Amino acid sequence: MSEPSPFDLRHVHPHLRFGTASDRYAGWIGQVYPEDVWADRVSTRTKKLGGTTYEERTLPVESTADYFRHFSVVELDFTFYRPLADDAGKPTSNRFVLERYAEHAPDDARFLLKAPQAFSARTLRRERAPASAVKLDEGLAKRGRPAYVPNPTYLDAARYADQFLGPAVDVLGDRLTGVVFEQEYAPKGQSPTPEAFVGELDGFFADVPPAVGGAAVQAHLEVRSPHLLEPPYFAWLESRGLGYVFSHWTWLPSLGDQARRAGGRFTAANGEAVVRLLTPLRTRYEEAYGLAYPFDAVVPALAGTPGAREMIEDTADLAAKAVEAGAVLNVIPNNRAFGNAPHLARAVADRALDRL
Repeated sequence: MSEPSPFDLRHVHPHLRFGTASDRYAGWIGQVYPEDVWADRVSTRTKKLGGTTYEERTLPVESTADYFRHFSVVELDFTFYRPLADDAGKPTSNRFVLERYAEHAPDDARFLLKAPQAFSARTLRRERAPASAVKLDEGLAKRGRPAYVPNPTYLDAARYADQFLGPAVDVLGDRLTGVVFEQEYAPKGQSPTPEAFVGELDGFFADVPPAVGGAAVQAHLEVRSPHLLEPPYFAWLESRGLGYVFSHWTWLPSLGDQARRAGGRFTAANGEAVVRLLTPLRTRYEEAYGLAYPFDAVVPALAGTPGAREMIEDTADLAAKAVEAGAVLNVIPNNRAFGNAPHLARAVADRALDRL
């Protein structure tokens, strides 16, 4: 009989659900994915980031079956970049990929999907700015750096329901445990006031169907502009039954600070909450990615810092608060925060058990 995997985190605690932000990393072979099954089924592609070219190595979707022998939930982010149906209602390539996930995942699997940026992002990134672009600095277009243009379908509830929510429920059914709305960082001078921001979102969620195909789908909001995380926002989340995403991300305050701003509340109507462990604080995506690559081991420069210890401690504190409140906490680590997401999940689980 084989030894149990140290990364099997399916039964840590009834109120804790562990998963990762994306999956299928070849760096997890020997940890999550059996080497004798997957070592010769690796696909490669190149990714340019910050002037460096990386070789990304991934496994086929069929590896999902082995993923769910270790984790209870997966967060899929490819849905952020394209809806599941086009303007004419025809399936996109993303729908076909999601169907393959559904085919290979067990009945008790749970999925968190990223809402498409087409409906959740105020502005959209463009590599070069047209004349009408909203620039984050005046020299952006001249230097050929990315610019951000107004999004014409921002908070379009009808399109969101038709092109994403309905198809997602159609594919996953009750395995869809929630949708994460990620909204990009914006400087205070380029954002609405917290009150106006709440007004925008309230109109959208008032128009989103509360249930699709008989299934209610929980929405969780990740707002990356710290100045919007004010009392009116949290009071509104609670009144609407929307979830607050506790996000350990570059320009956000610590998880402990976010918990204090939220007043210790878990606001989602379905009694669940999401914590995403994405990047070290004050560390840009490109730097964290470069340090973590190729994602197969703990990286001391990421994991051996006071900030990493605080991240784990704050997540364990959220776990204890969730248990006390009777909520279920979905813990979603990313490779960039630690070097290797399975090891980070294990570290959080161990600390949470110590606390509990």
